Amino acid sequence: MSVDGGPIFRAAWIAGVHKYYEGEPKPGYIAPWEQTPEWERASAAAVFTQVRDFITASAGSTSKLTREQRGRFVATCWVAQIYKHIPDPKPGYVADWPEMPEWQQETDSDIFDAIEQAI
Repeated sequence: MSVDGGPIFRAAWIAGVHKYYEGEPKPGYIAPWEQTPEWERASAAAVFTQVRDFITASAGSTSKLTREQRGRFVATCWVAQIYKHIPDPKPGYVADWPEMPEWQQETDSDIFDAIEQAI
């Protein structure tokens, strides 16, 4: 199935930020797809593809994963993209799941669900 997944990923990210982030989010967190930096758009598309392929290869059994497992998968794929595009990222950009803020964990879990629904 050919789906332009980057915008789907970004829309789910923005929705999660609005839903879970306390206070006023940074403008970059909620910038529309067209205003998102190229490296971030490429990363969103890559992670969408990785999650889509994971769901497909699992024959849909990913629905049995816990919410945390689903979010962790998205987070891990995203961290790999950060390392790909940013030579010396800030530690917060590549934090492992337990160190991530709760709003980001919840958002990543929602992203997995949004991708699952899109495919």
